[in-house]
Amino acid sequence: MKRVVSTEAAPAAVGPYSQGIRVGNLLFVSGQLPIDPATGAFAEGGIEAQTAQSLANLKAILAEEGVGLDSVVKTTVFLANMDDFAAMNKIYASCFKADPPARSAFQVARLPKNAQVEIEAIAWVE
Repeated sequence: MKRVVSTEAAPAAVGPYSQGIRVGNLLFVSGQLPIDPATGAFAEGGIEAQTAQSLANLKAILAEEGVGLDSVVKTTVFLANMDDFAAMNKIYASCFKADPPARSAFQVARLPKNAQVEIEAIAWVE
């Protein structure tokens, strides 16, 4: 049985999708843009700030199900510019210190609202 997961601690969906969907022990978290849920604006400070905000949004959705980043088994990182990979990776690595999840990273032609980064995840929830 699938169940919608949502929280006001992360930006509301900007289209016909859910912040997250729980199916059994898996939580599928939609791509998180670097939107500060308090202001509705992108985090300021370049790719580092945008990566940190995307991860904070991801963490907020995970927390709604009582888990943290340590439960993430797979992420996908979408970058507007692959030249930002090293800077993104530095922030990402600080959040996934031990046993990091599997990951894919892609440069895409364009992200919603012209974001520099978007991060989606799959987590294991006991």
